[in-house]
Amino acid sequence: MGVGKVSDATFEAEVLKSTEPVVVDFWAEWCGPCRMIAPALEEISASLGAKVKILKLNVDENPQTAQKYGIMSIPTLMLFKGGELASRQVGAAPKAKLEQWIASASA
Repeated sequence: MGVGKVSDATFEAEVLKSTEPVVVDFWAEWCGPCRMIAPALEEISASLGAKVKILKLNVDENPQTAQKYGIMSIPTLMLFKGGELASRQVGAAPKAKLEQWIASASA
């Protein structure tokens, strides 16, 4: 399925009203560590398939949502289940750690 995009306008429908768990990657073009974890997120998305949805939110283009969730540094990954924030991971991490975090937080 791959990593999708979400915006201030689509956040509620795509994330909060989603039936499956959703990981939101808060990122920006100028953020090196954000670009570093992008391929890992693509691979994780492919391996998890429909079990978990992974979406990217550009904080420069969508300041409202970033502000609402108090994003101070990027990348910040947040996992939502049933419209609620279930877990948060701040900073870049190796693929194995990201995969483990997503698997345990979405279980």
